[in-house]
Amino acid sequence: MWTQKLVHTKRGVFEIFETGSGEPLSVTHLYSEFNDRGYYFADRFADDFHVFLVNLKEAGQSDSVKDEIELSMSETCKDLEAVRTALGLEKWSFAGHSTGGMLGLVYASHHPDSLKRFIAGGAAATNEYMKHKDSIYSFKNPKNNRLKEIFTILASPEATKEERVQAGREWTKMSLYRPERFNEYFSVPSSGKVVQKRLDYYSYTELPDYDIKGDISKINTPSIIFCGKYDSQCPFVFSEEIHQLVPGSLFIVFEESNHFPHLEEREQFGEMVKRFLDLGVGN
Repeated sequence: MWTQKLVHTKRGVFEIFETGSGEPLSVTHLYSEFNDRGYYFADRFADDFHVFLVNLKEAGQSDSVKDEIELSMSETCKDLEAVRTALGLEKWSFAGHSTGGMLGLVYASHHPDSLKRFIAGGAAATNEYMKHKDSIYSFKNPKNNRLKEIFTILASPEATKEERVQAGREWTKMSLYRPERFNEYFSVPSSGKVVQKRLDYYSYTELPDYDIKGDISKINTPSIIFCGKYDSQCPFVFSEEIHQLVPGSLFIVFEESNHFPHLEEREQFGEMVKRFLDLGVGN
């Protein structure tokens, strides 16, 4: 059960949802909005951590931005720091998937003293993933033309709700190793809808110059980097690159997953969470 709380910080008011007990863990995504239904990725940590699921600015009941620069990863990390401080936590850990994982890499490089450990998956350290032939976002990928049609449907005010639902379903299926198991994976209601303003800032302002390879090579926080072997959004080679750049990181590959190993290989993902909990213990 996820409980809502409004946290008043020096950088504004943030809506968070929390569950579980144990060490504090922050979870968010760069452009998603959450509610008391939780979030599939965050749910996997609830048995082992006290999870704080954070709605960033422009999401849910969190404050709006006064300047677009507040939507950047670096400013967002300052917001997470403000939330941590307001909660009275000296340190917490961070878990992020996809652009949430990218945000976690920036967080670990900019605020190393605030994180006990972090885990990032299905991510990339540069914008090169958008050009890779194995990414559905690349014009080199055979599914890219259909994906563009899907985006048109999702953005069209003339599309019916059912058309948008089916388009979103097809997009998600492109990112599953076994798309025929879609109904099984997503049978339980959850949250995480796209916050368009945040997505647009990432896509048109931050992504064109996105390259954090130099920054993450200086990270010294205990970390796990994970990826589905057949990831069609941020292909495997980009998680492998992150692992090679982050000193001392542990690299875990999910052999029968695409972009959602927390759903596609739940048991193995749970084992990874246990390893994450033990990471850095005794150091």
